Amino acid sequence: MIILGLTGSIGMGKSTTAKMFADEGVPVHDSDAAVHRLYKGAAAPLIEARFPGVVVDGAVDRGRLAQAVLGDPEALKALEAIVHPLVRKNADDFVAENRARGSRLVLLDIPLLFETGGKDRVDKVVVVTAPAEEQRARVLRRPGMTEEKFAAILARQVPDAEKRRRADFIIDTGRGMEPARAAVRAIIAELSPGESGRG
Repeated sequence: MIILGLTGSIGMGKSTTAKMFADEGVPVHDSDAAVHRLYKGAAAPLIEARFPGVVVDGAVDRGRLAQAVLGDPEALKALEAIVHPLVRKNADDFVAENRARGSRLVLLDIPLLFETGGKDRVDKVVVVTAPAEEQRARVLRRPGMTEEKFAAILARQVPDAEKRRRADFIIDTGRGMEPARAAVRAIIAELSPGESGRG
């Protein structure tokens, strides 16, 4: 079985691209979705112990948590030390289940793949990219996003050019959705002939 890692900086269209793989029948593990689930489950008491007052009705309140860690690198490190191992375990279970099922290709959607050493856990890396001005416009359209927040997020991410340099495959969403979908299909055809379109 081939484990494909999908990554890309904020606003590059990674989530949309992950959905394209899923639409083609490839099992997809979404790290962000796993975090959402963990914030309502196993991670909540651990995060509350480290950041008292951020859990409301048994679930982590993302707004309160953001306030607790924003601009504090040590707090952010402490949060990641709690969350990253849980997400990794979740992804490992997903891979094991699909291996047992006989899947030939699975996709791990890992936003911080290079930043968290995720490259060691996958066989090939797909980087989703778009022109910088397109990225900026997409991100600043998001509710509650500011130039300052955008700059802070970018500062924590490996630059797009470096990601592309380290990628096995690159999908440029700046050219539109249909070329991106064609690129997804080409990657699946190369890595797992006959897998595409089974959805």
